[in-house]
Amino acid sequence: MAISFQAIYVLWLREMKGMWRAKSRVVGALGMPVFFLAFLGLGFGHASIPGIPEDMDYIEFLAPGIIGMTMLFSSMFAGISVLWDKEFGFLKEVMVAPVSRLSIVLGRIAGGSTVSVMQGILILALSTLLGFKITRVIPVILALMFMCLISFTFIGLGLIFASRMRDMQGFSLIVNFVMFPIFLLSGALFPVEALPSWLTPVCYANPLTYGVDGLRGALLGAGASEFSILLDFFVASAFSIGMVCVGSYLFESTEVER
Repeated sequence: MAISFQAIYVLWLREMKGMWRAKSRVVGALGMPVFFLAFLGLGFGHASIPGIPEDMDYIEFLAPGIIGMTMLFSSMFAGISVLWDKEFGFLKEVMVAPVSRLSIVLGRIAGGSTVSVMQGILILALSTLLGFKITRVIPVILALMFMCLISFTFIGLGLIFASRMRDMQGFSLIVNFVMFPIFLLSGALFPVEALPSWLTPVCYANPLTYGVDGLRGALLGAGASEFSILLDFFVASAFSIGMVCVGSYLFESTEVER
């Protein structure tokens, strides 16, 4: 069955209306990133941290990492809406509609990524109030590109977990168990080179590492990132495509209780 753009739009619009009606959910999702950004950024603002260039304030190093953190948390928890829809029967109604399941997946990804990118933009805007400097438009456009790749990757991972689970409480516990190591081993709070050498391969296998590094390269220049922006882009794109494909396949094969 062909992709239905109308179905994608309807599911995207449903997510947008849900976000608009539950503004407290958005504010709550921004609470932890703002806490990290404000307290760590101001507290270690002029500290000398190994691996960070001497002419770079910690808030400049930290802000891209906190944006990545926001995208990670928001995108992963987008999968809980699948379990919510299973619980209340909406998913069953959608599954029997005369549209392809791929259209349903794309609609959910479009809605979830829009919400998470909007939250990432808010964190970027708030970081400027704490001293993070944005002088040109092109770096912001490049950063938006990396935000989208991070969002697609972890919405796909969220779909993988949601498609295999039925319990919302269990989903939250498992996702939290997975998210925090991904976040802490991504170089978001401190350079990867500051970690023990045996953890380096784990960091390089982490999709968020390339998203955060790409955000730093886009917003601060090539000297602030460990890899080139092109390498970050290609690796982040590969992770994004892979996660979305696996998540879509598992979602398409999921069974809905009758």
